[in-house]
Amino acid sequence: MTEIPENIRSKRIVREQYFFRGNAACPGCPIPKELDLMLEIMGKKTVLVVPASCSTVIMGDIHGSPSTVPVIHSAFAAAPAIASGVSRQIKLKGEDAKVVVWAGDGATGDIGFAGLSGAAERNEDMIYICYDNEAFMNTGIQRSSLTPYGAWTTTTPAGKREFKKPLPFIMMQHKIPYVATASIAYPFDYQGKVRKAKEIQGFRYLHLLSPCPPGWRFDSSLTIEIARLAVETGIWPLFEVLNGKFSLTGISKTLLEKRKPIEEYLKLQGRFSKLDKKEIEIMQEAVDSMWEDIRKMTN
Repeated sequence: MTEIPENIRSKRIVREQYFFRGNAACPGCPIPKELDLMLEIMGKKTVLVVPASCSTVIMGDIHGSPSTVPVIHSAFAAAPAIASGVSRQIKLKGEDAKVVVWAGDGATGDIGFAGLSGAAERNEDMIYICYDNEAFMNTGIQRSSLTPYGAWTTTTPAGKREFKKPLPFIMMQHKIPYVATASIAYPFDYQGKVRKAKEIQGFRYLHLLSPCPPGWRFDSSLTIEIARLAVETGIWPLFEVLNGKFSLTGISKTLLEKRKPIEEYLKLQGRFSKLDKKEIEIMQEAVDSMWEDIRKMTN
């Protein structure tokens, strides 16, 4: 593990580095920081299972930067099954290591969804984290089921016509012990949810919105601002569901009645640059409808 000078350690949110600097992530990519924040809470006794994704490139190719915890790289659909087996073997050996699946939206909501649903239905003892950059980014920015309505991708050049699959809400229906959403713009909220998930037994699911500068077509200096606007406009609500009880977290607790218009989030991203007024109204109506559903769950 890379040591950080003490005069810098006290001023940083992340006090230890689990990935060596100079990795193969794109400029502005939040994935290395998201991994660092997660592993700072999970600790060294963590086994990562990573299906094919941007993280595979960051950690695994000839320019990659390996993690300081064990990593199993898997095929797209296999991560939940592999993690299930590893978790059970760890228990049989009486060890206290934790198993974390770290997967993109394509491996989670599309190619790997059957395995994910099966592991959740069996309540396997693992933490599953989907870092959602809303397309198959490392293979060429192709549409996924978690790509939002209206977004440009290389396979939806005129903008996607379908809405984003509401995966955190779908995972809620599996009746697993813990479901939560998070954002890199709110690291304490994110780390608090990882800490809570670590202390729970059974299947825990975290869904982390992960802005992608080349895929979403924004300047790499805007990653955190865009992540924050996703929350402030209500497109990405922060919440958790603990043993079936739903609650908003962080700044989202103040957004039931009033949120920023979604144009503030959309206008910074080239993937939405061709939307017309009607399409933006459709998206705003969908966000407002989701919040009406959230209101019912909070009552």
